[in-house]
Amino acid sequence: MPGVYLSYPFCAQKCTYCNFASGVFPPAVERRYHDALKAEIRAHQWTWRPETVYLGGGTPSAMAPGDLRALLGEIPGRPWLEATMEAAPGSITAEKARAWAECGIHRVSLGVQSFVENEIRRTGRKHTARTVADEMRILSEAGIANCNIDLIAGLSGQTEASWRESLDWIERLAPAHVSIYMLEVDDDSRLGKEIRAGGARYGAADTPGDDRTAAFYETAVERLASLAIARYEISNFARPGCESRHNLKYWTLEPYAGFGADAHSFDGHARRQNPESVEAYLQGAATETTPAHLDEERFFVGLRLMAGIRPAPEEWRRFAEPIGRFVTAGLLETAGGVLRLTSRGVLLSNEVFQEFLLS
Repeated sequence: MPGVYLSYPFCAQKCTYCNFASGVFPPAVERRYHDALKAEIRAHQWTWRPETVYLGGGTPSAMAPGDLRALLGEIPGRPWLEATMEAAPGSITAEKARAWAECGIHRVSLGVQSFVENEIRRTGRKHTARTVADEMRILSEAGIANCNIDLIAGLSGQTEASWRESLDWIERLAPAHVSIYMLEVDDDSRLGKEIRAGGARYGAADTPGDDRTAAFYETAVERLASLAIARYEISNFARPGCESRHNLKYWTLEPYAGFGADAHSFDGHARRQNPESVEAYLQGAATETTPAHLDEERFFVGLRLMAGIRPAPEEWRRFAEPIGRFVTAGLLETAGGVLRLTSRGVLLSNEVFQEFLLS
């Protein structure tokens, strides 16, 4: 069954590394957005019962419990198979955690990014490692024991020793799920723009290069595997049975409906994107709909999974040249009709994916 994604792009501050369509807005804008989001959900033709719900952002954990209850009350199918709330450490209270559980939330994704104070401060965040530990306890006491922890490899000031310190905290806290992202350097974030310009603000001059960032990532893969937290997707690791059911829908081309600014939807045939900015969304700007190219997309998203994909005979023929070239280069491997990235291929995955999109 399809999943539901709710976009809540409001934050207390804009983190230096963030390249999402989120930011800081006046309370009046947030109020208008909540009403518009609720109206969009209510207007949807529910010809199906959602299996998963995911609240992302932004910082949806900052939402008032009453507002959250009102939004989720418009979505049928509760109790859902999986309902996830993204949360910023430092925003979780016992009252909120209990309210989330009462609303049907039973999985929380914590945007920790680092457990090392120097790195945390450079991002603009204010939490500490102890904050994360205390809030995981609060969540567990409220009945939400299924937690994900996000870490970013390549943050400003990060060293091998500090990266291992963050991984030590993962071992100490024993979450069910971990996401490891390599820092994206682009003009959509303040830090990325500063790095590309050769500047020094936000610690840009003290940011690890690509090779060191990749080494941090590979260290995490090995360390998490030793903790029985297995990599099942390029950036995602889980204990057995704790994989994100909602996110798996994206990688296996299952349908999902997105609501809110910059939210995407996929019905199995076409993709739809809501206006990216909060302002355009509130003004009622038109959504963009494009046909899905499932043969190409299956390679692009399916190869993100460590299990790989099983191409049809015509796909083996169509992509014979790039498959053969990447197998020879050690970036792809085949076995029993399955095509998957190698460990080296994971680090160069964008190069691999782009080739299939252009074929």
